[in-house]
Amino acid sequence: MSGQNRAATTLEARRPRRADAARNFDALVAAGREAFAEDGSDASLEDIARRAGVGIGTLYRNFPTRDDLIETLYLREVAALADSADEVAGLAPWPALEAWLDRFVEYVGTKHVLLDGLNGESSVFAECRGVMLGAGEPLLRRAQADGSVKADLDISDIVKLVAGVSAVAYDDEAQRRRVLGLAIGSIRA
Repeated sequence: MSGQNRAATTLEARRPRRADAARNFDALVAAGREAFAEDGSDASLEDIARRAGVGIGTLYRNFPTRDDLIETLYLREVAALADSADEVAGLAPWPALEAWLDRFVEYVGTKHVLLDGLNGESSVFAECRGVMLGAGEPLLRRAQADGSVKADLDISDIVKLVAGVSAVAYDDEAQRRRVLGLAIGSIRA
């Protein structure tokens, strides 16, 4: 089973089967993502329940702890990142890797908020790292095989480079895109 399939299985195992419970779960996840994006990892759980249109008891039935909600949000982000690797796989090797790295940059933007509140010891966190690296690895290997990317790099090197550059504060979006372009361009053969 691929890492991507493990993440989807883990995520699906958390989602209730009953239709009304699944709707509540999905509403809480959407509200949680919105609240954490706006307020950071200290977002109020009561506010998340209110945004989802459910009571606080429903939130706690689905997510007994803040970490449970954050882990689920993190799983969703990583699953979307893994899906994006499949979506770009049909492109030529360099454009495919570059498109996936662009998606990774978006992921890093949401990840910082989620990781602030996520227990670093979490098995979900470790699993997600494997899924993320596993999604990018085939794209990197294809780009290396056709000579587009330096042969001595591995996916962990590239992910750390892009994550580090993404974490810096920029004057504006144009500067952020230029610097990221420099970083991504540095891996070219």
